Amino acid sequence: MFDNLTQRLASSLRKISGKARLTEENLSETLAEVRVALLEADVALPVIQQFIESVKLKSLGQAVSESLNPGQAFLKIVKSELELVMGAANERLNLNVQPPAVILMAGLQGAGKTTTAAKLANLLKNNDKKKVLLTSADVYRPAAIDQLQALASQIKVDFFSSDQSQSPSDIAKLALNHAKTNFYDVLILDTAGRLSIDEKMMNEIAELHEILIPIETLLVVDAMTGQDAAITARDFAVALPLTGVVLTKADSDTRGGAALSVRFITGKPIKFIGVGEKIEALDPFHPERIASRILGMGDMLSLIEEVEHKVDKKKAERLAKKFKKGKSFDLEDFRDQLQQMNKLGGIAGMLDKLPGAGNLAQLGSKNVDNALFSRMEAIICSMTPRERRQPNLISGSRKRRITQGSGTNVQDLNRLLKQHKQMQKMMKKVKAGGVQKMLQGLGDISPPGGGMGGTGGMPPYR
Repeated sequence: MFDNLTQRLASSLRKISGKARLTEENLSETLAEVRVALLEADVALPVIQQFIESVKLKSLGQAVSESLNPGQAFLKIVKSELELVMGAANERLNLNVQPPAVILMAGLQGAGKTTTAAKLANLLKNNDKKKVLLTSADVYRPAAIDQLQALASQIKVDFFSSDQSQSPSDIAKLALNHAKTNFYDVLILDTAGRLSIDEKMMNEIAELHEILIPIETLLVVDAMTGQDAAITARDFAVALPLTGVVLTKADSDTRGGAALSVRFITGKPIKFIGVGEKIEALDPFHPERIASRILGMGDMLSLIEEVEHKVDKKKAERLAKKFKKGKSFDLEDFRDQLQQMNKLGGIAGMLDKLPGAGNLAQLGSKNVDNALFSRMEAIICSMTPRERRQPNLISGSRKRRITQGSGTNVQDLNRLLKQHKQMQKMMKKVKAGGVQKMLQGLGDISPPGGGMGGTGGMPPYR
């Protein structure tokens, strides 16, 4: 996330870290580079101007702490200003109303509005334990209703059926009545998008807003469009009483201009950020955490929260009990660990949130096949239960059967078996000498010529 901006800012800040004191001269040089980095990130010009002026004023003023060196002081100020630009703190959804709380989704076509509606429903269902009803008033885009219905079925959330012969206003009225009579906590309505903002679109959404009186009106914008996302948000804010913004496709955005511009230009908070295609890949937007990630400081709080919500605690307890009894780490355990890691965004996803591991995260995304975990899991699933528990049984004929069943080759299987043996060794070190020995063993996991070195990464499949 925001890799280019992170690299540019890191390069700029390093130049001032070794200075004995902050002067107007060395500060101006650094801020000039920061300005270029923000321009390349497609941050809106008014945002850049205010940001630079504010950082300069605080750096040369009394805000610099005597307990910090100049580099640390400057970094602290930059981080603080980034947080202010993005909104200072996370603003949660306001669901404190007589049920059902209605959430209206708006946005341009292609921003990911329908998928985001399903992601939000999944988040409210799992994290907030809400009874959610999804419905679509998009009667224009072919299969838009079917798409949302399929997503609702996937996440096991109720869907109020509609069809293209109905008007959006009729769908809204019927869905609201259904939500009330069936005691739903939340009703999420997906609206039609357009390729550009037009009067007909705005009038339709305004009519839906009048019918539903939503407690939350969320605008979905594509983070890849940079400051254009902020301009779109501004135009929508004129026509609709927006309560917040959802940034999508932030995982593929290498600039970050949208995240840094939306709040400043619209005055509306960014409430959620989409960080992947998976249905679970929607996170509350915490400005302080995003600022830390932009500056390469990691985001441990988000990683901890992900672990709490996504890791299967029963499986973890079962594995711990198994080790206590002196049993070995078999391939079924290995498969479970791969599944858990995949839920957390894979190696690159985890490293991105670890302090000082930004470069390793980029290395991971380049060197580790995106389908690696799925491929390794497929290999293990093609084995018999006995083979998973006793990998030494896997001979030439068994290897051919396993690879044919998983659509892989013998080399892939051999890498997996080697990886598993290394994991076994690491687990023994944990049992024998605790975490310190495990960390020492991590550097031995990746074979020569592949993987991620001392990060414990998997060897790349070619």
